[in-house]
Amino acid sequence: MIISAMKRDDLKEFLDEKVQEFNRPEFIETDPIQVARLFSEKENIEIAGFLTATISWGNRAAIIKNALRLMEMLDHQPHDFIMNVSPFELQNLQKFVHRTFNGHDLIHFIESLKNIYQNHGGLESVFETGFQKSATVYGALEHFFNVFFENGGERTRKHVSSVSKGASAKRLNMYLRWMCRDNKSGVDFGLWKGIPPSALMLPLDVHTGNVGRKLGLLQRKSNDWKAVEEITANLRTFDPEDPIKYDFALFGLGVFEKF
Repeated sequence: MIISAMKRDDLKEFLDEKVQEFNRPEFIETDPIQVARLFSEKENIEIAGFLTATISWGNRAAIIKNALRLMEMLDHQPHDFIMNVSPFELQNLQKFVHRTFNGHDLIHFIESLKNIYQNHGGLESVFETGFQKSATVYGALEHFFNVFFENGGERTRKHVSSVSKGASAKRLNMYLRWMCRDNKSGVDFGLWKGIPPSALMLPLDVHTGNVGRKLGLLQRKSNDWKAVEEITANLRTFDPEDPIKYDFALFGLGVFEKF
């Protein structure tokens, strides 16, 4: 039977099986989330996760390698480094590069994160404040973008998705999955409680998008925010409390099984 023609219940059963297959600790071995897993303190986890998610495009091995190098440059204490960085240490970050994300971008990220932790209560507070205003992840992402760039950084804007401009915000939605989904499977962290898993949006990329279309979960051709809304709405019909668990199924089918 062609999967895209499966009845809804058959498709749910198929995807639930794939969630069980991929949503397990072994998944971490090849996934960038392993970098944040190196830490135990909440602030270190969320900062390491955010910076790793930011550079999570391209070859997965290269992402992990460069994220680990970045943690080394932050003395393996990202929160302490950000809060106490000296001008010399800041300039030393100029040497970092991951594809088009360079040292100039990293310096702005460090300065923006310091502003967030000094003046806005930290990353969790910023995202949850935006969520509370609209009860949507869209509102959380829009608010975060505005706070992150409230002190400038025009060149670096391309490295943080703007949902108000229609971006799918794949990396930010992946980051929110890491922070907000529970830790029952040993993959995501479940550190943040103010954004419920039921509200999360699918981290839509070329893999999850292509698999979603083959399965009949997505009709829209562009991988933009409207596509995120469409495919997430369909996933909610399978599990309204935790729709983004299907990220593991769609991503696993695309990356590991070449579906």
